[in-house]
Amino acid sequence: MNFASDNVYGVHPRILEAVVAANQPLTDVPYGHDDGAQACEAALSRVFETPVRAFLVLNGSMANSLALSAMSPPFGGIFCHEGAHIQTDECNGPELFTGGAKLLTLPGEGNRITPQAIERRLRHFVHGEHGARPSVVSITQATELGTVYTVDEISALGATARAHGMRLHMDGARFANALVSLGCTPAEMTWKAGVDALSFGGTKNGGMILEAVVFFDPALAEDFLFRRKRAGQLLSKGRYLSAQLLAYLHDGLWLDNARQANALAQALSRGLALVPGVRIAQPTQANEVFALMPVALCGVLQALGAVFHEWPVDGIDAGMTHVRFVTSWATPMADVSRLIALAQQASARGVDGDD
Repeated sequence: MNFASDNVYGVHPRILEAVVAANQPLTDVPYGHDDGAQACEAALSRVFETPVRAFLVLNGSMANSLALSAMSPPFGGIFCHEGAHIQTDECNGPELFTGGAKLLTLPGEGNRITPQAIERRLRHFVHGEHGARPSVVSITQATELGTVYTVDEISALGATARAHGMRLHMDGARFANALVSLGCTPAEMTWKAGVDALSFGGTKNGGMILEAVVFFDPALAEDFLFRRKRAGQLLSKGRYLSAQLLAYLHDGLWLDNARQANALAQALSRGLALVPGVRIAQPTQANEVFALMPVALCGVLQALGAVFHEWPVDGIDAGMTHVRFVTSWATPMADVSRLIALAQQASARGVDGDD
């Protein structure tokens, strides 16, 4: 019963088969100039219904850092939520690869920022060149608390960014999960809503090494080949990356995987909500379930083999803890059912942990 992350599960068989198939030709063009890389850009252009520039990279943190490096000058300011992955989990990578741009963090319910929060923060930028130049707004879709920005919310953020001469970046590590949750098109959730660049994630949704930086504004991609190379993200045998992305997109596999993960999260959320003493802390809108539960119940579930993380938040009552469960395309439904049953049984016994 491993709910620690969608990263803990393996590679979808169809993607693995595509990697094996890419190994069949004796030779291929190296360093991302294989035919598959061009096919990936064309495929993503079809997905987003507009010509895009797309560059495959090895992980999501670098996708974010390099995308932001193309969007912000070294003296720029990047607005993001205080709990955003670029702030809490990328070891100052955005600051390093932008050459020193400053992350300007904002509060917001459900790890979502608002135009109003940005406007309030901008009122303090009255010292001209003595402070960072507001350059980028970065949002995570789905967020680090499993919530999802609506299309209207993204559009409002895009309009705010443009009104102040800034760009809008989307960290889409769980892009597919957010997309199927909203039921909109990829275009509606990105460039039509004002997104200039997207970190398009696939590793969490069935890929092996499957991330891409997608630019809807081609001017941002002008020197990205050099940025990717300098950062050590140019894989010499790039055909194994492009093979993954093409398989991921083929016949809607990426959307099917996300629907499966989201459905499992919904089932888990509904089941846990019925356990006495447990409260779902955030709306379950993608493939993450956040819950408040007694510390004792948390310990019992972990002792019985459930793997998940306690997730720090402020304002928790004594004796309670905030936890995160993540489902994936490959999470067994039996594991979801067993976790719910164990929680119900432990609660009925007064959370004493006895079998």
